Amino acid sequence: MEPSSPMSVESSPLDRTLVALTLVILVALPLPVGSNRSWAIGLFTLLIGVTAVLWAVGHWRGVFKESRAFKPALPMVAMLLFTQLWVAVQWLSDLTMDSGATAQALIKGVGYTLLFLLVINLFHTRKRVTLLLGTLVVSGTLQAFYGSFLTLSGFEGLLGMKSASTTGTFINRNSLAGYLGMTLAAGIGLLLALRDTSAFTWAKLIELLMGPKARLRLALVIMVIALVMTHSRGGNTSFFIGLMVVGAVFILRNKENRMRNSLILASLVLIDVMVISQYFGLERLKDRVMSTQLTDTVINGEIVQKATEIRGDVFMYALPLAQDKPIIGQGAGSFEAVFPQYSGEDIRLHFDLAHNDYIQFAVEYGALGMVPLALFVLMALYWAFKAIWQQRSLYRGGIGFGAAMGIIAMLAHATVDFNLQIPANAATFVVLCAIAVLANHHRKDRRKRPEL
Repeated sequence: MEPSSPMSVESSPLDRTLVALTLVILVALPLPVGSNRSWAIGLFTLLIGVTAVLWAVGHWRGVFKESRAFKPALPMVAMLLFTQLWVAVQWLSDLTMDSGATAQALIKGVGYTLLFLLVINLFHTRKRVTLLLGTLVVSGTLQAFYGSFLTLSGFEGLLGMKSASTTGTFINRNSLAGYLGMTLAAGIGLLLALRDTSAFTWAKLIELLMGPKARLRLALVIMVIALVMTHSRGGNTSFFIGLMVVGAVFILRNKENRMRNSLILASLVLIDVMVISQYFGLERLKDRVMSTQLTDTVINGEIVQKATEIRGDVFMYALPLAQDKPIIGQGAGSFEAVFPQYSGEDIRLHFDLAHNDYIQFAVEYGALGMVPLALFVLMALYWAFKAIWQQRSLYRGGIGFGAAMGIIAMLAHATVDFNLQIPANAATFVVLCAIAVLANHHRKDRRKRPEL
């Protein structure tokens, strides 16, 4: 029996089934309130686990072609596995203050690790990387359209809640904003990856207005509108931070196409945000940002104006938690159980999350669990910027741009919110980290030769 050709291996039924199942999981993750429920977390881990087992069996039987990204991604896999091992130690050794929450954190962590492995090994060709990014764009567009429709129409929606700001299928508008920031980055990266540097023709103008790029631009507009309509200060600010930081590096590095790239990025800011978003709540978002007050205004010993934001107080009360066990942490997922012991009388609301992912990871995981996660993200950024820095491939540079922008936007948003505690957002963030590696180590698709 002759060995299978690369083309036959690539198109095996099991291979296509696992790719489709992974994409379905990614689109479905935000639907049950960002999968921020115990049953949703269990279902996500079960589906990812089954998919990973099927891939492992197929790989053992030689059904799949080895991904070029697997070996470069191994150090990142090791960091994720080390963190899950530490969480298991916390749980089994009674080092945690909430064993149930730590067990759930371990389940989520295993799911994220398997998801990273699956994306690295299944989406290793240019066509599949494009399909993966396109799926994230479609998912973000559906969330944006659904959330915007409910807000503008006044319907209560699936969750039975009316809100002046857009939340999509998430409970919190900041969670939707964080998700849209990542899917927007994926769309912008795809737009840059597919850009054409050849001379202008009228045929290309028609294709630009009616072809796939036009649909992609429309999707970006819809997501930007929804992002503005969330009125999320952190979400909108972090989106612009990611776009500006990565955009500056991208434009400065690509000297040959500097003008063309500058126009593409400028159009995203000027047309999508400054013009279109004026009609969908940009002024209200600006007023909300300007009216933010982090501390009380005190005159002659009297409080004349209370702070409009108490997250800063939560940060200050949570810091002693991290300092109490800086190496081993309080236990993954245990913030809700231990924070009331440290919060002051001025914190009257119930806080199950720290509203700052860095503080929460420091409190729960300690240095032993947090340092590997930080190294994982830094390695992802290394691969993303490496793809941007190379000049031999427009596609690789564009994909690297999208991954870097999404990662930086999430890192900026993590200073004021808890997106990485929401399974749908954390899983999408892991996918962007995998895409950063794939931007450098994917294969070009081979065209099937006609039989003679």
